[in-house]
Amino acid sequence: MAETIITNLKTYDVIIVGGSYAGLSAAMALGRSLKSVLIIDSGLPCNRQTPHSHNFITQDGVRPAAISEKAKAQVLKYDTVKFLGGVASNGMKTENGFTVRTREGEEFSAEKLIFASGIKDIMPDIKGFSDCWGISVIHCPYCHGYEYRGQRTAVIANGEKAFHLASLISNLTSDITILTAGKAGFNDGQTSALKRRGISIIENEISEIEHEKGRVKNIVFRGIDKMKFDTVYAAVQFEQHSDIPVSLGCELTETGHLKIDSSQQTTVEGVYACGDNSSALRTVANAVYSGNLAGSMVNRKLTEERF
Repeated sequence: MAETIITNLKTYDVIIVGGSYAGLSAAMALGRSLKSVLIIDSGLPCNRQTPHSHNFITQDGVRPAAISEKAKAQVLKYDTVKFLGGVASNGMKTENGFTVRTREGEEFSAEKLIFASGIKDIMPDIKGFSDCWGISVIHCPYCHGYEYRGQRTAVIANGEKAFHLASLISNLTSDITILTAGKAGFNDGQTSALKRRGISIIENEISEIEHEKGRVKNIVFRGIDKMKFDTVYAAVQFEQHSDIPVSLGCELTETGHLKIDSSQQTTVEGVYACGDNSSALRTVANAVYSGNLAGSMVNRKLTEERF
């Protein structure tokens, strides 16, 4: 998705930063209302290693890239939607809206901005972890859990996050081990519930995930100990993929997501957000939904201002 499909137009009704599921969904809603739209996309979605997407009706089991490619082809049939393969590097508020500059030095203007820029996962310092991320080291039972049902499962997390994940995963397998990589942080009630479910806790530090082409084989602990697993759930840290919203004054939630209202607008008027950057629900279905809502709300706002 890195090619450039664009005219010489420099001013648009809306600029969308991020051209994956959420950004394309927003662009379709706007394009069908004859708003001029520029999508700027880096071509680096966070699920680019994931072989199959699930839990999204009509697209269950399809490669994520195939969904994006089909969506992009459909969206770009609308003449008012243009696509630029590149990186939006900074943005600025102006008298009439906003300007966005790309890393390549191009500058574009729009009345409204939509950030569908996603988040960037921060990989822990564990050998083999990033090679397996999105393949057999996964984050979401809803997206990938069915495919690993009944298998030997590790959860790399601690405290409330680990307890929450383990409870959801227990619907899919009874063979669960929590790896806290340090002193376990569960309260007495959580510890009792985990023990009742036969879920063991290992506090040893993890040194490596042994794998074959991204498929987990063993988890190696400091020293010589290792354990066989088929899949690993991990609660990793993340950061915003684009720092432009914060530079414009957009507030973040305690979890690090962009704070939005019911119309997907951030705390800065005229700046909207959708997809993973503003929701903890990291699914294709939610990205498409929130993008469609953001596009519709921006169109509504533009219409009200001009009518």
